[in-house]
Amino acid sequence: MKKQIHRQVRLCRYVFYKETLVDPREHFWSFIGAFFGILCIALLQSINLPAIENVFLIGSFGASSVLVYGAIDSPLAQPRNLIGGHVVSAFVGVTIGQFFPDLIWLKAPAAVALCIVAMQVTRTLHPPGGATALIAVAGGTKIFELGYWYVLSPVLTGTTILFLVALIFNNITNKRHYPSKLSRLRRSRRSRMMKTVA
Repeated sequence: MKKQIHRQVRLCRYVFYKETLVDPREHFWSFIGAFFGILCIALLQSINLPAIENVFLIGSFGASSVLVYGAIDSPLAQPRNLIGGHVVSAFVGVTIGQFFPDLIWLKAPAAVALCIVAMQVTRTLHPPGGATALIAVAGGTKIFELGYWYVLSPVLTGTTILFLVALIFNNITNKRHYPSKLSRLRRSRRSRMMKTVA
């Protein structure tokens, strides 16, 4: 019995350890991609906006960078999810911000909850999208004054920059492929199924 428990513990430790191991080269490319993705957005902000107006570099881009450069095979990191999830969430957040009563305890949860449902319906689920919607209602007067421009810039512009940088740095080596091949396989399988049904 003791031998069996010891074996199970070793097996669990191996599986957990092995599953969390990442090739050091992956660390390097994740760092380079995230650095240059955020750098491009930050440079664009510093060139176009005064130092006190940091509306272009929103916090949810940092969370997206974790997925897009660090977990590139995740379905949540694929281009449709990255760009679509942020845009859908920004639209929902701005709509809630513009038309709901000025009560943050009502706006904030409504924006996050509704953006999750909107992303699920549009099949663009991207976790940082929740933060994008929350920023739209709680980001202050500068964000509020942007209105629906918030959807186009910073959100659409920023996610497009993150996507373009991901295309470059996630495809430099033979081991990294973005968009994920698995994602492309699923799409082709789904289209074949739709043709069969039709």
